[in-house]
Amino acid sequence: MSHYFTNDNVKSNKQKINVIIKDTKLSFITDNGIFSKKGLDFGTRTLLENIDLQNIKGDVLDFGCGYGPIGIYLKKTTNASIDMIDINKRAINLAKENARLNNVNVNIFESNIYENVTKKYDFIITNPPIRVGKKILYTILFEAQNYLKENGELWLVINKNGGAKTVLSDLQKYYDVTVIKKNKGFFIICAKNR
Repeated sequence: MSHYFTNDNVKSNKQKINVIIKDTKLSFITDNGIFSKKGLDFGTRTLLENIDLQNIKGDVLDFGCGYGPIGIYLKKTTNASIDMIDINKRAINLAKENARLNNVNVNIFESNIYENVTKKYDFIITNPPIRVGKKILYTILFEAQNYLKENGELWLVINKNGGAKTVLSDLQKYYDVTVIKKNKGFFIICAKNR
């Protein structure tokens, strides 16, 4: 199977899934070649269920948006301005389709890591692509500082099998880090810009 973070041409097989996050009902079109196409993955759900929505204000970047659950949910439940990026063209197209489907106004664009990102954010929120390897993962997590406003926050979910403890330890060297929640091996981490 093609990795979801590449632009390989995988045969399309779209399907619609319905999701409830807390009390918010959303529908998403998913497809082959996209992360978690059969339903909202447990890590993303745990992340979204543990973000204090009252604190989400200003500018938010959904990094590695996939078909769009993080950014679309946050737009549905907050007044924040949402940008969503992914390297996968199919993911970008699905996210745009899903923004229309869920009637939200978000800005979605293709970007290889932060290549096409031109502003700073109050929040960068991600379920990062662990399979890209440590070097790219760390570029995503540590270059985020350059795209966060003063006191901006990087929120992420990572599984202990994906190296959560090492990532947590390394993040603490550069950010003020809080583990918001641990659930079935998933760590929800808030890393605040210093």
